[in-house]
Amino acid sequence: MARGSHFQITPELLLRAYASGLFPMADSADDPDLFWVEPELRGVLPLDDFHVPRRLARTIRQAPYEIRVNSAFDKVMAACAESAENRPSTWINATITQLYGSLHRLGHAHSVEAWRDGELVGGLYGVSLRMAFFGESMFSRATDASKICLVHLVELLRARGYVLLDTQFTTEHLKRFGAIDVPRAEYAAMLSAALDGPDLPFSVPQDNDPVSVLK
Repeated sequence: MARGSHFQITPELLLRAYASGLFPMADSADDPDLFWVEPELRGVLPLDDFHVPRRLARTIRQAPYEIRVNSAFDKVMAACAESAENRPSTWINATITQLYGSLHRLGHAHSVEAWRDGELVGGLYGVSLRMAFFGESMFSRATDASKICLVHLVELLRARGYVLLDTQFTTEHLKRFGAIDVPRAEYAAMLSAALDGPDLPFSVPQDNDPVSVLK
C-alpha cells in the first residue's frame, strides 16, 4: 500500500492507476488523504460463472424495484459513504467523492440503482475502463436491493461485452454469487486482456431481457 496526497490525484491519474492494478482508499471518511491498494489476492466475479441464488432469482422475477442506470450517481455515492449498523465507518471520504464524481462526468464512473415509489433504496457504483468494470461499493435500504442491482450490473456487462468484473476483495456475500480470489499475477493478465479491447458503452441494453442471467 502506497500513501499519496489527495492534492496530487486527478481523475486521469486515477484511471491510470486502475489500468496498473491499483485502486485508492482512505483510512476513514474523516481522513482527507488516500492510499493506493494492490492486493496480493484480488476479488473477481467471473461473468461467465455468475450464480444467482434461487431465492433471489424468485424475488427478481417479481420485479420489486425499478432499476435505473446513472440517474442518481451522486446520491448512490453518498449512500455508500453513510455509516450503517453493519458498517459503522467507511473509507469513502470527500476526496474520493469528488474524484469519482469527476470520473462520472467523464463517462468512466457509473451507478446501478434500485428505486421504489420514487425513492432510492439501493445501488452500487464503480468504474469502467475499456472491457473492465471495477466495482467500488454498494448499499441497501430495502430487502435485496443491492443484490438485485448486482444482478442487473452483470447482465449489463455481459450484454455489452465486458470481460472483467473486479470486486477488489471477496466477501462471503460476493462468494455466494461466484466471486473468487485471484493471485496478483493472474489478475494482471486478466486486466491486460480487458484493457486490450475497445472502450465499451455503459448503458441499459434496449434489446435484451434485463434478467436473462437468471436463465
